[in-house]
Formats: sequence, C-alpha cells, structure tokens
Amino acid sequence: MVDIFLKTLPFFAVIGLGYVSGRARFFSVEATAYLTRFVFYFALSAMLFGFAANLDIGAVFSWPFVLAYTLATTVVWLVVAGVALVRRTSREVAVFEAHAGVIGNVGFLGIPMLSLLLGPDAVGPVLLVLAVDLIVFSSLLTMLVTGLRAGRVGLQTFGILAVGLAKNPMIVSVALGILWGTTGLTLPGPVNEFLTLLGAAATPCALFAIGASLAGRSAERVEIAGWIAFAKLVLHPAAVAAACWTFGVNGYGAGVMIAAAALPVAGNVFILAQHYGVAPQRVSTAILLSTAASVLTVTGVIALIS
Repeated sequence: MVDIFLKTLPFFAVIGLGYVSGRARFFSVEATAYLTRFVFYFALSAMLFGFAANLDIGAVFSWPFVLAYTLATTVVWLVVAGVALVRRTSREVAVFEAHAGVIGNVGFLGIPMLSLLLGPDAVGPVLLVLAVDLIVFSSLLTMLVTGLRAGRVGLQTFGILAVGLAKNPMIVSVALGILWGTTGLTLPGPVNEFLTLLGAAATPCALFAIGASLAGRSAERVEIAGWIAFAKLVLHPAAVAAACWTFGVNGYGAGVMIAAAALPVAGNVFILAQHYGVAPQRVSTAILLSTAASVLTVTGVIALIS
C-alpha cells in the first residue's frame, strides 16, 4: 500500500499546491475560473477525443459493466436521498445530497490519474463510468429539480436536457472521438501530436485547478457534508464492488470501476448547486472533505484492487 500511496501522492501534491496558491491569494478566483475553463473546454476535451478516437469501443463496451455501475449508483443515490428526507430536509436538497453522494471527479481527477496508475487500458472503463454519470445521473438531477419546481416534467425539460448534453464538451469530445474511431482511420500525424500536446496539459492544470477552487470554500453543516463524503468514498465503491460480483463483472474492468467509484465528489456538483441555488455551501464542504480524505481512501482502494 505504501508503494501505491507514493504513486498517488504526486497527484494530490499538485492539488495541494493549487490549494496553497489559492489560500495565499497568489492564484485569484478569476484565474482559477479561467484555468478551469481552459481544462474543461480545451485540454481535457483534447485528451478525451484522443483517447476515444484510438479506442475500440466494441471491445470495451459491456452491458453487465454498465448495468452493475448504474444499479450500484442508483442504490447509493436512494440511500443518501432517503437519509436526507428522514431529516425532513426539502426534496430539492435531498436530490442534491444524493447527487453529491454518487458523482465523483472522474473527468478532472479520475481519467488522468487512473490511466497513469492502472494503465492505458483503464481509459475505456473510466469513459463508460463518465458516460453513465453525465447522461443518466446528471440528466436525472435536471429532470427532478425542474419537475419539482414546475410541478411536472414536460417537453421543455427534455429540451433543457438535450441542450445541456450538447453543450458539454466532455460528452461532445468523447462522442466525436468514437465516431472517428468507427471509421477505422488513424488520426493524421500532426493532429495526433496536437491532441497529445494539448491533452498533456489536462492533468497538471486540472489538479491545480481543483486545489485552487477548494481554497475558496468555507465549511457549512460539516456533519451532513461528512456523511455525504462517507457515502461517496466508502458506500459507493462498496456498492459497486457488490454489483460487480452480482453481475459477474470481474478482473481488470471491475477494479477500474471500483476505483472510479472511490473518487471524491466532483466539482461540477457545486456548480449545479450554485446554479439552482440549492445548498451550495453544503455541497462545497462535501467536496472539500471528500477530496482531503481521498488521499487515503483512493490509495486504499487502488491498493486493494491491485
């Protein structure tokens, strides 16, 4: 486990460097926002397109894999939402707590870290996890919040979902990469080198941006945020492991799925909470706590599956 910890430490050290820079105001909030935008729209998109374009999706895609992850995530989602409702919180807050309890930082942290720690073959399974998170559970969040506020789910809701998916550069870059891969053509040399060069900036910039963004977060309802972090770091990977056993998903693919489920709460959950005005500080605290604790929990999970 010490060896795995030493391998994961540089990733979290870059996050820590970003955090210190943010706290010292050497890296401003505006600078963090623009760095995040660069990663989201350019560097990470280039990395994802390059991965997907060189991926044999037919060899990677597996219905048992997708069903196992979706079912396990749904169970944890329902548990966290149920606990929130038992506390007599509002249904909108319950939805966001549940969302934070299952959506990990797969894009900014998972793809670069797991592909390096578990090997390039991890990219395919991680992309499947990312697709389920974005298409299934992010859509579920939008439908529920919109439906709760409007009193019903109408055609306008599905229009919002479609526009949101079409504007997400991670979904667009993966979809375009897969389409290119189906042609059987290899990327031209200069294009491939361009994507490699730009994509190489995704890992350090994304990790630094995570740390810098955490520096501006203040704690609120720590006990509830701690429960959400526990659900994300412990319950989610445990449920995924159980689902893998149930659906017969084993070996390398199961290990990658469990590791992806053990990632801390994603930063975009806070963006959504802020957008809808639903418990942004609580979600922010859950992101802060889960990211700090994941130094040990992610290391432990990767050591176990290795």
